[in-house]
Amino acid sequence: MRPWEIGPRESIRDLVARYNANGDSGHIDQLLDLFAPDAMMVAADMDECRGRDEIRTIFTRAVGMAKWEDHPVYVRHMTATLQIDLLDSQSAKSRCYYAVLTAVGLDHWGRYIDEYRCLDGDWKFSSRHVTLDGQSPDSIFLPS
Repeated sequence: MRPWEIGPRESIRDLVARYNANGDSGHIDQLLDLFAPDAMMVAADMDECRGRDEIRTIFTRAVGMAKWEDHPVYVRHMTATLQIDLLDSQSAKSRCYYAVLTAVGLDHWGRYIDEYRCLDGDWKFSSRHVTLDGQSPDSIFLPS
């Protein structure tokens, strides 16, 4: 690893952690600030969303479909095996696994496939593709 890579790599690790923490605690505005204004996101079976306003719909949809009435309210995302490829000093790609715990235990899991840009000294998501590899039959996020 070259010395100039340390700062961008740690900033990207922090960005991924803040995404999970803000999403799990319902801080959607703070979560959206982690995206570039023109970012793109695709989550599982949803259409591609472009820009922060469209990306917001991914999270409002998830909250709307969650079946909280029979369960305590908590969501805990965990990521593992974050592999970061710096393309240059201003752009990068990564991929990692995620697992989500809720009151039912392991709720669902998959992969994040991301692209990043450094904007005014801050790393942001420019693209996030969320795959769904599996889901518990008791998932609180199963469609009704």
